[in-house]
Amino acid sequence: MRGAFVDQGGLFSYIAPEARVPANHPLRKIRELVRDVLGELNRSLGRLYASEGRPSIPPEQLLSALLLQVFYGIRSERQLMEQLNYNLMYRWFVGLSPDDPVWDPTTFTKNRDRLQNGEVFAKFMTKLLNHPQVKPLLSDEHFSVDGTLIEAWASHKSFRPKDGSGDEDGGANFHGQQRKNDTHASTSDPDSRLYRKAAGREAKLCYMGHATMENRHGLAVAGTVTFATGTAERRASEIMLKAKAKKAGRRITVGEDKAYDTADHVANLRALNVTPHVVQNDSITATGKRRQSAIDGRTTRHKGYGPIAIVPGDDRMHLRLGQTARHDAQNKTSRHNQGHYRFHAQSDRLQPDPHSQIADGLADSSSQPVGRPTSSKTKRQKKRYSPRSSADC
Repeated sequence: MRGAFVDQGGLFSYIAPEARVPANHPLRKIRELVRDVLGELNRSLGRLYASEGRPSIPPEQLLSALLLQVFYGIRSERQLMEQLNYNLMYRWFVGLSPDDPVWDPTTFTKNRDRLQNGEVFAKFMTKLLNHPQVKPLLSDEHFSVDGTLIEAWASHKSFRPKDGSGDEDGGANFHGQQRKNDTHASTSDPDSRLYRKAAGREAKLCYMGHATMENRHGLAVAGTVTFATGTAERRASEIMLKAKAKKAGRRITVGEDKAYDTADHVANLRALNVTPHVVQNDSITATGKRRQSAIDGRTTRHKGYGPIAIVPGDDRMHLRLGQTARHDAQNKTSRHNQGHYRFHAQSDRLQPDPHSQIADGLADSSSQPVGRPTSSKTKRQKKRYSPRSSADC
């Protein structure tokens, strides 16, 4: 018998949003962890708000919504609010009932500054990594470090001479001109730097983001933002690894790509009690000479120095960090924005991921990943030199 087609659905529903979420969905486990951490942050969040006045949107809901934005790669708060309005699973994760109205997207603008000034992002991720269910998943001796570019919200036309010369056309015609960070600066974002990641790539106005990942489950355990310079990756690596080696109280190992293969960086890591497992950069230069790698037999003779698959090559693109510097028009490398960068980087790796073993620790291994659909490109894993033994120095 054919069922009757009714174009208008029922007006009322007696099924709770939680009942519509599959029992083995990874968000269930993550929601439990997030609620535990938010409970510990109750006093810190309370100090950010006045004791009297009109009640605000709960900061717990704002943080939960920002996590969803990272997990699903939602490109803007406006789109986030649009999807939160009709997606019952999103409402359940944030803590909204089906009848609760969503807030205006501009609410994030004011409250993000409030959370950054209170260092809530940094506190949230610190407590999350120290959670009894997450901490056993972390390695305290084997790490990997890499950097990525964070594109600034500034156009090439805004990159003009500091002395004001040659600015008759407003910077519209800059082709054929020699432009350097020493003589030029962006009028809309003076802190950004013109930088190219590699030879043959286009130069962009950007910053640099750096992340340290532990090699057991691929979780980001440290992150920082710096100006885009040729030495920023190596100096940021040394700062982050110094803290990790001091906390571990013993020699640790780190895997890095060939951009880190310089004599001073390798020497600095060894002085910090860090074994550098860096990919050897012995390529042929433009003059026809072969580069001299700073990694010698002291490191390469060990079995621990070898290519293993740890992180997908385009994993950094999944962090959705492009142009995140827009959240603060000034002082983008400040301590507050360091916490915001860590929040994005660490949250993205929190979810059960098909490229890591974290699903075994946080959720049922048979469940589907939280993240975006996996393309054929993201299924390929990048071979990278990474430590398995700390016997060498």
